[in-house]
Amino acid sequence: MAPVRPAVDPPSRGACRMNAADLPTRTEHDLIGDREVPADAYWGIHTLRAQENFPISGVTIGDSPFLVEALACVKQAAALTNHQLGLLDDERFAAIERACEEVRAGDLHDQFVVDVMQGGAGTSTNMNANEVIANRALEILGRAKGDYAFLHPNEHVNLSQSTNDVYPTAVKIAIIEATHSLLGAMEVLQGSFAAKAEEFRGVLKMGRTQLQDAVPMTLGQEFGTYAVMLGEDRSRLSEAVAMLHEINLGATAIGTQLNAPLGYVPVACEHLAALTGLPLESAVDLIEATQDCGSFVQLSGTLKRVAVKIGKICNDLRLLSSGPRAGLNEINLPAVQAGSSIMPGKVNPVIPEVVNQVAFQVIGMDVTVTMAAEAGQLQLNAFEPVICYSLSVGTYRLREAMLVLAERCVDGITANEELLRAEVESSIGLVTALNPFIGYAAATEVAKEALATGRGVAELVLERGLLPPEQLRAILQPEVLANLAPRP
Repeated sequence: MAPVRPAVDPPSRGACRMNAADLPTRTEHDLIGDREVPADAYWGIHTLRAQENFPISGVTIGDSPFLVEALACVKQAAALTNHQLGLLDDERFAAIERACEEVRAGDLHDQFVVDVMQGGAGTSTNMNANEVIANRALEILGRAKGDYAFLHPNEHVNLSQSTNDVYPTAVKIAIIEATHSLLGAMEVLQGSFAAKAEEFRGVLKMGRTQLQDAVPMTLGQEFGTYAVMLGEDRSRLSEAVAMLHEINLGATAIGTQLNAPLGYVPVACEHLAALTGLPLESAVDLIEATQDCGSFVQLSGTLKRVAVKIGKICNDLRLLSSGPRAGLNEINLPAVQAGSSIMPGKVNPVIPEVVNQVAFQVIGMDVTVTMAAEAGQLQLNAFEPVICYSLSVGTYRLREAMLVLAERCVDGITANEELLRAEVESSIGLVTALNPFIGYAAATEVAKEALATGRGVAELVLERGLLPPEQLRAILQPEVLANLAPRP
């Protein structure tokens, strides 16, 4: 095969010249040939090619601060380990460590320009990090960017590493941090529902099954259920994210630790745990850990569970607030914007609607993660970039949705108490609560007449002399009807 001709004829190696736009460039070389890279860029030729090859999502790894900072942590842990084991000299180590610390502090994130959707199992992400850190380290040492003869992205920054252990380790750290942020948002929303449950604890209403009147309950019980659901999902999510603390750093290409020195694995893990503050552990079997995406699947499934639950809650909020005249109209959602360009006065449940849409997307992303994990072949899964992207987007959007739902909707919900009470008193479902006192046969007759005439159950019970008024009043107390207090 004929060699690929470089897109730009190179001058002497390392020289700078002006391109067509009169911008200074530097020449870099890889196995395909030479290319001109902007002279002020911290990224290099591999990143340049990745930009050209993967114009897919328009979202760069620099748009994911957790991932960029995780990559810097991994590179710093590797540098610390290589220096400790005598593979990296003091001068280069100090420069690489300082560059990593700067990236962790939020610097140079705009230099992480590769699209999150990429082929190569994350190689372009790893090389973007290697090049940025190498060029910043060179700058720290007073040398020109691209002076790789002195400090090289592969030979020094990527020393004792492979994309196949760096990338999944960084992804796990990033997703752990993102999930912790989501857990915090879920706690906020849980607290909002719990506060409403207390506020509405004495507000009587009809419960429903299959959209038909069932038996009385309180609005506080209804909202308390949502708080419990979120609490359960927080526990499940905490369990799922714990699985990500097992890493394969030091496994190198396929898990055999090729090109990593003896003792590298435990030392690198120890340094990374110290840098991140996370209880990271090296996988028992690094070959298995390098190809297995089971922990990502587990987390994705749990995120789907969260999405399903929050979607159901938002369905309820929209239904309970429907109307305000021709719907249930049991609760009022805060009016946050005008609802129509043609219907004056219309206000829509836009906050639950947007949260529903986030839930739909997360559920769909779980399918993506499932298929990507299943598509792995032999000793590596090449599709971890889309797994990373899906989990990152899912956790972030769920987090924002939870906070918006709490602050822009749940905290401002009010109840239409008189309407709710009237619905209980007029519903034939009330007769179920009276069944233990008047008997099933009498209760059935009362229910039939109430349904046929539209009269209230309590009215008919008194008219038929089935219960004395004082006992009926006691039975119809909200606490009794909601089974929160003993029957009189």
